[in-house]
Amino acid sequence: QVQLVESGGGLVQAGGSLRLSCVASGRTSSRYTMGWFRQAPGKEREFVLAISWISGSTTYADSVKGRFTISRNNAKNTVYLQMNSLKPEDTAVYYCAAHTKALATMTSTSYDYWGQGTQVTVSS
Repeated sequence: QVQLVESGGGLVQAGGSLRLSCVASGRTSSRYTMGWFRQAPGKEREFVLAISWISGSTTYADSVKGRFTISRNNAKNTVYLQMNSLKPEDTAVYYCAAHTKALATMTSTSYDYWGQGTQVTVSS
């Protein structure tokens, strides 16, 4: 089992920045892909971006490319989501997730472990 705990959510003004953290514990693996998803009320869970733990290769949704950055710190078992130039449409609950394959995937059903989520609200 892998435990994922997100933190760093909150309320920010449009154009502002926020950094989310996801700490992984338990039976982790360097073969995993770590991803971030988000879900707004009435909408389906949406892929945001992901990173291969081994290589650091990243995959971004078009809506956040150029604004969001994912990174990881192996020693701390932590993955980060740096969110810049935030827009009101970025408002959602953000979830950290772990996929048991090294290759990044945008499909939420492919991920095996999930955090509880952290709320990000961007005001206008």
